[in-house]
Amino acid sequence: MAAFLFATGNIVFVSAIVLMLLIGAVQAIGVAGDVDLDLHADTDLLGWLGLGRLPLLMLLAIFLALFGMIGLIAQHLALDFTGTLLSPLIAVPAAAVASLPATSLAGRLLAPLLPRDQSSALPLDALVGSFARIVTGIARTGSPARARAEDSYGQVHYVMVEPDNAGQTLEEGETVLLVRREDHVFRAISHGDHYLPRL
Repeated sequence: MAAFLFATGNIVFVSAIVLMLLIGAVQAIGVAGDVDLDLHADTDLLGWLGLGRLPLLMLLAIFLALFGMIGLIAQHLALDFTGTLLSPLIAVPAAAVASLPATSLAGRLLAPLLPRDQSSALPLDALVGSFARIVTGIARTGSPARARAEDSYGQVHYVMVEPDNAGQTLEEGETVLLVRREDHVFRAISHGDHYLPRL
């Protein structure tokens, strides 16, 4: 069995399963941090796969597990019927293509079993209207600072912030209101800390 698993044609599939186990271990011990990805899951491939119904890392772990298992099963069948393994140039793309609909199906089956508020696939635009606190640097026009904000699920996001008003500066430690987003930078205004809750 070890000879089969570590054969050249199977290394990619075994590696995918090992990576899936590592992702699961990292999630289990809570090391994985928040990943801010502004992915529109309504119409693209990720939406079809299940992003929006499941957290991104869980979706990736499912894909890796299915890719690894489909690849190993295909290689085992090839070995049984032909006496040799398929070339990785054939086996890897075929397993990847077969894993996509399998991942979509698995995502649809698993999504109802998970609480809705555990999905981390929240668009960054949803932070507009939220309060944030400048944690690193001084925000000036053209020179953003790092700020800490929380979404409606209580998840922490670190975003880059510039003042919405020309000539204004937002100091480190100051609480601001995120009023709009331009690409990867949020525009913010300040009303003074005495008006706003501390984060």
